[in-house]
Amino acid sequence: MTEVSRDELIAREGKPEDATFTAPLRPRTFPEFVGQESVVANLKIAVFAAKERGEPLDHLLLDGPPGLGKTTLAHVVANEMDVRLTATSGPALERPGDLMGLLTNLGHGDLLFIDEIHRLPRVVEEFLYPALEEFQIDFVLDKGPEARTVKFNLQHFTLVGATTRVGLLTTPLRERFGLFHHLEFYKTEDLEEILTRSARILEVPLTAEGARAIATRARGTPRIANRLLRRVRDYAQHERRERLDEATAAEALEKLQIDAQGLDALDKKVLEVIIETYDGGPVGLKALAATLNEEEDTLADVVEPFLLKEGYLGRTQRGRLATKRAYEHLGKKPPGDVLEIKHLPFEEEDSGHDGL
Repeated sequence: MTEVSRDELIAREGKPEDATFTAPLRPRTFPEFVGQESVVANLKIAVFAAKERGEPLDHLLLDGPPGLGKTTLAHVVANEMDVRLTATSGPALERPGDLMGLLTNLGHGDLLFIDEIHRLPRVVEEFLYPALEEFQIDFVLDKGPEARTVKFNLQHFTLVGATTRVGLLTTPLRERFGLFHHLEFYKTEDLEEILTRSARILEVPLTAEGARAIATRARGTPRIANRLLRRVRDYAQHERRERLDEATAAEALEKLQIDAQGLDALDKKVLEVIIETYDGGPVGLKALAATLNEEEDTLADVVEPFLLKEGYLGRTQRGRLATKRAYEHLGKKPPGDVLEIKHLPFEEEDSGHDGL
């Protein structure tokens, strides 16, 4: 069998999904949004109160691993507030002038969505502060002795920031958000509901058992669940299967090297390197990335959160440790002093680069 690249298998986070696939599946209102009950409930209250007062929504910060619905929630809030949403990302805003064009085109109550807001350049971030607090910006024209400052008044807008690394946000920026919500991984039942809705929209004959088989392998992430649904649909079409049932889903995902617990080839490779090359750890992120020839951000943002949540990894100040569950999952005998945990909670202020 020809080996398929990791991006083709899981289409790892951080790369834009095909718009023709995601656009019809994206919820537009709160009732359509599945999961994140606490976050949605609090956003409903904030939106209701803002609309009743006729005011823009407070600035909103959404934090969580990739693929959990931060961008979708921004669109939902814009629809519920009946305002326009303008989207950009932190790396795209290299100079204050890039941000100025966006701010001056916002109407009253409009949403400015900045993905990966922790990657804003410092000069752009500082340019944004008076816009968030006073809805004014000072723009410097010319240079040297002829330099002059022009003040622009802005419409009262709402900034929605999304980040996978809340610990990398500066304190001044973080404190300017009136609303802050952390998104958690989804329960299997919620993913089943999301898959059922997606299959209905795409007119795919997905059975309840098929939905569960995909959901249990989707790493608690709706974006991955929908992508796996597309891959299973392709396999069923190739094999001339009339329905996407449990057997079809299991066969398709096995060909993609995704096991019943949702671990794929790279996840297992990470665990194998820690166990075999570094005797179970601890190992720093830099050393691990160099050994695997992978980017540190890929390991810290995409691979590690799921392995930590499921108890395959432990994280200390000295680095990463393979747990007893990791040894057992790979069919290896754990040493007597191996770390045994069921779940290791995340530290929101941790950038993920400890133990370097």
